Parts: sequence; structure tokens; C-alpha cells
Amino acid sequence: MSDVYGSVREFEKSLMEYSGAPYAVGVDSCSNALALCCQYRQVKKYSEVEIPAITYPSVASAIVHAGGRIKFDDREWQHLGWFSLNPTGIVDSAKYLAKNMFNEIREKLGVPFLYICLSFHAKKTIPIGRGGMILTNDEEGARWIRVARFDGRHEKYLQEDKLEMAGWNCYMTPEQASRGLVLKQWIADSNILEADPYQDLSQYKFFTEANREK
Repeated sequence: MSDVYGSVREFEKSLMEYSGAPYAVGVDSCSNALALCCQYRQVKKYSEVEIPAITYPSVASAIVHAGGRIKFDDREWQHLGWFSLNPTGIVDSAKYLAKNMFNEIREKLGVPFLYICLSFHAKKTIPIGRGGMILTNDEEGARWIRVARFDGRHEKYLQEDKLEMAGWNCYMTPEQASRGLVLKQWIADSNILEADPYQDLSQYKFFTEANREK
């Protein structure tokens, strides 16, 4: 069964070589990449997780569902294409993809471990239609996310497997990866997407007041 996912591993390797990241884990969306990273990094342990108020709702939702508390700021980030979820080491890079970007962002943030979440939505840098990826230098984190994304399973037949955790169903499919490999041939060395008209998430109490009682 592991051979079925050969195209996923090949796409992951391709993004590792392109970005300079030591590890890459393919998932089904950037939203779920952020959600898995927030679970792994246990964002509820931080007093607050700081993000821009003007961004896509799934960023805030990932923090809330993992038990975290949000602090919104007024950062302008769309000219960069990425921003960090301070102080977690998690980065939303749904609008930015570039050669050797991993070390570039790590040096700017000055964090020991980095978790960069990419989007391959139809309007994003590699327009697969749906898909995402996590770039990291955390070997244990990559291993945890690889299992967590696949219902707590490993890449083998279920009857031969031993479940490791209560996971999530958000793995990248071979079809998504194969399309990604085809489209990646034509991406430039640096890709920053145009700004989107995101809402101000700080106007919603279910984000600003979430998990404040804990």
C-alpha cells in the first residue's frame, strides 16, 4: 500500500528541495495544515497567539479549535505573502512560495523550529485545486503530523497496522500530488500572490473571547 503514496512522497521531496526545508508533509489543505500544527504545538499552553486581524478565518479557527487564545494585531502582511502565528513558530504562507524560503523565514523569525503551511488551492501558487503542505525542520513534528493526518495510521494496509493516536482525515491524495508535480515544473523562483479582501476577524466574539475561561 505504501507504493500507492509514492507520488505524495515525491511531491513532498520536490518541495523540500525547492524550499530548503528538511522535511515536508502533504495534507489536503492549508487550513488543515494550520490545524495540525496548532494541535502539535499545543497552542493552548501560550497565554495568547498573535495573528493579523485581516486574514482568512481558518487561521483563527485553527487556534481556537486547538484550545488557544487569540490576540489580533494590525500587521500588514500581504505584500510578503506570509505571516507568523507568534510565538508558536507556525507560519501561514498560503500566498508565498519561493526557492530557499525556509531558511529565509527562519532567519527573520529567529525560532529554533519552524512550521510553514502552504496552500495549493486553485487560486494559489501551485493551483492543484485542493491541497497543502507543511515544511519543517522538526523531525519529530514531521513524524507526528504524518501519522496524525492519516487517522492515526501509518502507510500500510489497515489490517496490518497498529494505530498510534486519534488522528484526523486530512492526508494528501496521490491524485493531488501527481497534479502538483506536473504544475510545479512551471513555478517561478519567487511567487507572491496579490492581496485579497479579507475581513477583520477581530469583530467576531467567537474568536476574541474563545477559551478565555481556561
